[in-house]
Amino acid sequence: MSKFVDDRKLGSVVNSEEDSDRFEDDIVRLVKWYTFNLMTIIVLSRGKCGLSKCVTRYLVAMAAADLLVIITDLISRQIPITYRSEFTFLYHFDVCNIHAVLLYAVTDCSVWFTVTFTFDRFVAICSQKLKTKYCTEKTAAVVLGTVPVLFCLKNIFWYFFYYGDYILSNSPWFCGVTSDALFSQMWTGIEFFHYLLTPVVPFVLILLLNTLTVRHILVANRARRRLRGHSNRESASDPEMENRRNSIILLFVISGNFILLWALFLVFVVSERMFLMGYSSVYLPTFVQEMGFMLQLLSCCTNTCIYAITQTKFREQLKNVVKYPFIVIVRLIK
Repeated sequence: MSKFVDDRKLGSVVNSEEDSDRFEDDIVRLVKWYTFNLMTIIVLSRGKCGLSKCVTRYLVAMAAADLLVIITDLISRQIPITYRSEFTFLYHFDVCNIHAVLLYAVTDCSVWFTVTFTFDRFVAICSQKLKTKYCTEKTAAVVLGTVPVLFCLKNIFWYFFYYGDYILSNSPWFCGVTSDALFSQMWTGIEFFHYLLTPVVPFVLILLLNTLTVRHILVANRARRRLRGHSNRESASDPEMENRRNSIILLFVISGNFILLWALFLVFVVSERMFLMGYSSVYLPTFVQEMGFMLQLLSCCTNTCIYAITQTKFREQLKNVVKYPFIVIVRLIK
């Protein structure tokens, strides 16, 4: 039995000469993504964006998880895969299965932090009684501390699914996979459960919670308009309705961004597994795989843009953070 599955079954290998030509562009893009997420963490941690401490904790956790995905996936996985000739030394280190556990754990955290944030906003908007007990900084800390522990434990099975060796191939399985695991119905079930938990269940939960949240807001807004009456004041600004509108915009943009950018990756993973199990009619070409990877990783790099578009105070604080080093330099010169 072969130790590794044939790379041709797993995905195409990028031409090394072409990869070298794109090296500088990829590094610049990587630095930008890293910087965006790091700036988001800094700005939100200052607590001057007009958000509650509870919401701030969730948003900081989401940005931190996204940053870890960039580090574990792009830096320590994608770059060695793309530039194989420069990273051949990885063939001699049996740590790929540990890398896989960490990568899937931080990816799960990135996804489920979005779910916990969505649930927190659902409770805050739809249940005033539960809001006082659940939507607190302490509860957020407990939730955000529990999620990583659970998903680290859940992803331990990847340690036994993979060999410790890297195959350095641009494929869903970046470590060596035993033939028994790859074609086993038991492992197929385990892998389907993994992708059911992330991202299928989050898809369903986010859509359900958002639907219920929107329904509650529409009902509450109609009731508020009736209480305000049909006087000329109706056209005046209403701070309460403005806050609700801003909350729902932020919630929907973050949730919608997650669903749209993960959808293609999920479709490819399911079709690839079914193809390996003998369902040849569901085979998708390699470019779908590449697009799925790209969009999935992009979902971890867009939250800063989302905050900037939807939150005025975030934009103001981001400008202040960017200008601060220059202000210090000017003061030192003077």
